[in-house]
Amino acid sequence: MPGADPITSLSLVDRLSGLSSSEAAARLAAQGANILPRGASRSILSIVVETLKEPMLALLLLGGGVYLLLGDRAEALILLAFASFSVLMTVFQESRTEHVLAAMRDLSAPRAMVVRDGIVTRIAGTDIVVGDVMVLQQGDRVAADAVLLEAIDLEVDESLLTGESIAVGKRAAAPEEPSQYPRPGGDDQPCIFAGTIVTRGSGRALVTATGARSEIGRIGLSLATLADEPPRLRVETLRVVRLCGIGAGIVALAVVVLFGSLRGSWIDAILAGIAIGMSMLPEEFPVVLTVFLAMGAWRIAKAGVLTRRAAAIEALGAATVLCTDKTGTLTENRMAIAGLWLPGGETASIAGDIASQSAPFHALIDAGALASAPAAVDPMEIAFHQARAEIAGREAAAGWTLVHSYGLSEDLLAMSNIWRPDADGADCVVAAKGAPEAIASLCRLPEAEHRAMTAAVKAMAEQGIRVLGVARADTAPGDWPASQRDHAFRLLGLVGLADPVRQSVPAAIAECRRAGIRVVMITGDHALTARAIATQAGIEQGEVMTGQELAALDDAALALRLKTVSVFARVMPDQKLRIVDALKAAGEVVAMTGDGVNDAPSLKAAHIGISMGRRGTDVAREAAAIVLLDDDFGSIVRAVRLGRRIYDNIRKAMGFIFAVHVPIAGLALLPLLTGLPLLFGPIHIAILEMIIDPVCATVFEAECEEADIMDRPPRDSEARLFTWASIGWSVIWGGVGFLLLAAIFLIASLGSGLAEAQVRGMTFFALIGVIVALILASRSSSASLWQALRGGNPMLRYILAAIAGFAALTATLPWLAGILGFQSLHGIEIVVALATGTVLLVLLEQLKRLAARVALPAWLGRS
Repeated sequence: MPGADPITSLSLVDRLSGLSSSEAAARLAAQGANILPRGASRSILSIVVETLKEPMLALLLLGGGVYLLLGDRAEALILLAFASFSVLMTVFQESRTEHVLAAMRDLSAPRAMVVRDGIVTRIAGTDIVVGDVMVLQQGDRVAADAVLLEAIDLEVDESLLTGESIAVGKRAAAPEEPSQYPRPGGDDQPCIFAGTIVTRGSGRALVTATGARSEIGRIGLSLATLADEPPRLRVETLRVVRLCGIGAGIVALAVVVLFGSLRGSWIDAILAGIAIGMSMLPEEFPVVLTVFLAMGAWRIAKAGVLTRRAAAIEALGAATVLCTDKTGTLTENRMAIAGLWLPGGETASIAGDIASQSAPFHALIDAGALASAPAAVDPMEIAFHQARAEIAGREAAAGWTLVHSYGLSEDLLAMSNIWRPDADGADCVVAAKGAPEAIASLCRLPEAEHRAMTAAVKAMAEQGIRVLGVARADTAPGDWPASQRDHAFRLLGLVGLADPVRQSVPAAIAECRRAGIRVVMITGDHALTARAIATQAGIEQGEVMTGQELAALDDAALALRLKTVSVFARVMPDQKLRIVDALKAAGEVVAMTGDGVNDAPSLKAAHIGISMGRRGTDVAREAAAIVLLDDDFGSIVRAVRLGRRIYDNIRKAMGFIFAVHVPIAGLALLPLLTGLPLLFGPIHIAILEMIIDPVCATVFEAECEEADIMDRPPRDSEARLFTWASIGWSVIWGGVGFLLLAAIFLIASLGSGLAEAQVRGMTFFALIGVIVALILASRSSSASLWQALRGGNPMLRYILAAIAGFAALTATLPWLAGILGFQSLHGIEIVVALATGTVLLVLLEQLKRLAARVALPAWLGRS
């Protein structure tokens, strides 16, 4: 830790009260935020530079240059204006995406526990400053370089800095420690480093370096270097755009050569080639994907779910199995005493007034509170203290002094506290609580009493109640035995504690069932308790497998049992990884929840790792692709729903792009094939792109979900976004529109006697009608046209209003019509243009019904 001050100078900071809020704010202003060096976000200038490399923009600029050579400044300026508008729109969209991603990074920034004004408080890791006293607990990711003031059985994983996978032990620094500390690595060091993980124990540490001055910052390590593999959707989309671009380039070049050779006008040939290239290039695909995924992450965050990897959005819609823990996810993580049992067989079901119970029940609760930590943090111990206070109106420890404690051990799942009464001469009390089997062992119960207690435990567990045994012993003051087994305990009874199921869970699980998603509960609780909670939550009836049974099965046997198991009980954290791997091997797409350090491997292995945002450890959050900000199972289901909606809308937008380019490209090619005058030039294609781009990037992104979105099975995770069937169906839709337009164009050109400018204007506005029809028909794959039109999408209204406004201005302003090569339209021509869109819309609705009847893979479909 080069440059760190010695402990003697840093000891000026009070180790108990830490920094004051005002001093911390002053240091934050002077030192800057605790942010690691990271790749700079894209500036507006860099976005502009990238935009200028786009083929569509190059074609616009080339067209503007050609018009300047022809001396047509008006059309040249319009094309350049469209190019500028395209740049501005792209900059707006990309900047919006950058802001959304920045907000996501802020949400995912690690948190830190520090002492401020004498109070332990959780702050953003970015706000930590030199001189802060950090409070470290198992599972935390260290937020800054620091010197240890206290270390209780503390071990830290420094593999991020050293590459060594074995955790190293730490010790508190002595006052005479030198100012120069060793680099990361090695046992028995007094310093810890930002980015490392506390794997065991606890402690307090004084911050000595933050941000770029920390060890991890000094070597330039940052989150920006941990680039994830690009989502499959992006790779597939770029491949299609590249192939379409090559095809458009070949066709455009052929048009230039043929047009120039046959008609002798090479300038017109170049303009025709540019128009063809622009009409065939689906440059909207990358924009759609970027905007949809960024806005999708933002929408999911609003639902209480942080998406840390874009690929998770894609995977959400394909999830087939959702593995969830119980406490805090399905339940409220709030324990309350729900039932009591005495060795004589008396029972009490607690429903409200616990103080009304008889004295033996009060003694049972009193002993349970004495066996708990005085400053309880465990929900069950908090429940004991609350119940004791309700009975006696005072704290359980009032009138007593804690003099010795026995902790839990692997061979005895019970804990005991020895209390000395304040009254002189009285014996000390030893209060114990723990697993019923352990308490029975401490009390050395006879066989008959043991059977009675076991029956009572089973009866409570079947109600979904977690059961603890409570015992008491008296002992004279003096030297305490080395083991709690050496006390003469007598059984006081059993206490049942319940963690109620969240109210939203049964409906959410029922929704998962309708959506074809199987919910599997994995918990460390007793099998009967787990089965009861699963039943209350609405998880399908199935087998219950314990961790012991799981350990006895080989992989083949486990694969067979997985099909029928819905609850895993008494499961150790390391067994979760085996469950995930077995489900993946069976072809399932697995979403997995977890919150502890030991859950990280299974979270990383799952297709969709889901960490708890409130109670989850930093390492679990980093291993996960999704973080639940409210730890609520219902949020997972909302995320699945949103993930399906996002994927549906991406497919709608992509299908629309394929379909809309068919009539545009067809009308650009048709005059060349028939020998008629050119219909559209680059300026017309540019105008159409100004309609298509915002439609794809905003209208479809904001589209509401399908009515049956959670009533259909998950999509195949290996299904491609672009299939020959989906592309073919899009071409059919666009082809129907082209046939209508071709008929209008040919009849108007050959048999109506209309001037060329009138034909161009009528065909252009008919094409806009076709585009609007494709937009409206593409909004829903299942709803009727009327239902789709009634759906709330304000972006659609804005776009349609803009299209109508542009059409009205062009039809009524002669100078604008002249620039575009139009003439003012008469009534019949306007009616024909409007009727084209209406007729196409009706035809497309009939095609959708046909597709539904004969099970055709409509491009709006989910295959």
